[in-house]
Amino acid sequence: MDVGDSPLLPDSILYEIFLYLDHVDVLSVGLVCRQWHAVARDEFLWKELFYRYYRVSREVPRHPAAVSWYEDFQRLYDTIPCVEVQTLTEHNDQVLHLSFSHTGYLFASCSKDCTVKIWNNELAISLLHSSNMRRYNWSYTQFSQFNSDDTLLLVSGVFVGPRNCSSGEIAVISLENFTLLSRVRNKPYDVFGCWLNETNLISGNLHRIGHITSCSVLWLNNAFQGVESENVNVVKRLFKIQNLNASTIRTVMVADCSRYDTPDLLLDYKEQLAAAAAPYQVFDLGSDSEEEEVKPKQKVMPEPVAQASPDGGSGTAEDGLQQFLDDILGGRVMPVMSESELETKVAELLARNRTKPPELNQLPTEASNKKKYLIFTTGCLTYSPHQIGIKQILPHQMTTAGPVLGEKRRSDEFFDSLDHVIDLHGHIIGMGLSPDHRYLYVNSRSWPRDCVISDPMQPPPIAEEIDLHVFDLKTMKEVKRALRSHRAYTPNDECFFIFLDVSRDFVASGAEDHHGYIWDRHYNICLAKLQHDDVVNSVAFSPIEQELLLTASDDTTIKVWRSPRTVRIHHARKPKPRKLLFSWLMNQKS
Repeated sequence: MDVGDSPLLPDSILYEIFLYLDHVDVLSVGLVCRQWHAVARDEFLWKELFYRYYRVSREVPRHPAAVSWYEDFQRLYDTIPCVEVQTLTEHNDQVLHLSFSHTGYLFASCSKDCTVKIWNNELAISLLHSSNMRRYNWSYTQFSQFNSDDTLLLVSGVFVGPRNCSSGEIAVISLENFTLLSRVRNKPYDVFGCWLNETNLISGNLHRIGHITSCSVLWLNNAFQGVESENVNVVKRLFKIQNLNASTIRTVMVADCSRYDTPDLLLDYKEQLAAAAAPYQVFDLGSDSEEEEVKPKQKVMPEPVAQASPDGGSGTAEDGLQQFLDDILGGRVMPVMSESELETKVAELLARNRTKPPELNQLPTEASNKKKYLIFTTGCLTYSPHQIGIKQILPHQMTTAGPVLGEKRRSDEFFDSLDHVIDLHGHIIGMGLSPDHRYLYVNSRSWPRDCVISDPMQPPPIAEEIDLHVFDLKTMKEVKRALRSHRAYTPNDECFFIFLDVSRDFVASGAEDHHGYIWDRHYNICLAKLQHDDVVNSVAFSPIEQELLLTASDDTTIKVWRSPRTVRIHHARKPKPRKLLFSWLMNQKS
């Protein structure tokens, strides 16, 4: 019987159902739903049940891929990876990070035991290879990433140099024979590093200019450092960015813009309806409509402002600096500035006409599918990362060919400017991209409202609640409200990264409250808490099966979670073949 053919249940029965729902937990809903399904598949019933049980606003439409409310209810209670099926105990210290290969056949884990382990992702997961990085003076491994064709693995760790000075290093491992191909220094170590394409990776370096002023340089490196050619370098400078108030660039990642017009899931409900009404029409999600402008509590990233033209005279900044110094000596700067404030002001004035303006609207149409964004955490008020910087990578910058220091720069282009900046007004502790790279998810612990930072070396206290923000990288706006449920307790001066991951329909994150969490991306609701015995540092969905999730914890374990549906399929009893001869003999005796 079709859903539309089933009669509506009386209001009295609906009332009894709703009263019962108020006294059952989410694990009981599966049984209740199966009992209802045996009676009727009434669409009105499932819609009412969905909105009431999950406490979703009635303004939220049904998931665009669902054909009925019954199917969507079934998706949420039966396809969430919340059943623990295996615990991996091969690490002997805190497990910090997990990453899947693009095919989903392999995954890697990094740990405080200073190993990177590569695993076979089969029905029963098994260890394939383990590399101990202590032989290279590493303290621990902290991050890994497979390149796009799954032939190389980038591993990032903390390197102990002369006089026990800690820095970062990136190693590239061949997945064909697990040999080490190259090592690249990476400073600071929480830049982590990332792949730009199949054979080139991005690393960082930091140069101190003053007490709280520095310059971050991002480098493009060839994974095969043994390559020698007069035409192809093994390294090339990408960007050079000024840091103020003790801030630095950290946590770099690359977003591929080629699928922005065809995302897996549109998070804006109005855009969903428009796409469903005209599936073959391409919409400009960046249009400036009145409806978009009046959306409440929407963070809009400021558009870059062009710098003053050098033709107007490079003396503008010099005159401004001279005037500022004269004002200080003349006692005309009130109130009296601290040493840190003075250094920051002088650095800003010096860089005012020495920063290359952003590249605005210069890409041709045919190259739009090659557009990529470099995304990283940064700041401008204190050393704790509270901003996200976005810098466009142009096609000619995606190779190490050309001068090592990049194109020749004019004297007024010493630094590169950012194309977009997002200010979270809090300590950023995690970032992750949706599979289509359209949306950026950010874990942040907020600062007190209206707080004032007077000393960059003393950032404000941070909240225990973690806010999970979502930004649309095509419109450069925040979408939906921030997700909440997970918590962290480490103070701001000891705060560490908690990795999150995004699948087609779900987003998951670790937390310091000994749980991993799963939310639904469309309905913006928390669906599951995954128990560990200590801090959950990292989570990872299989890229080909979102009903499989891994969680890594300080309790030294990696847990494997599958959905109830998958568990039933994998544990279904195979029918035993009938012993025909034995049955025939028994029948003859009877």
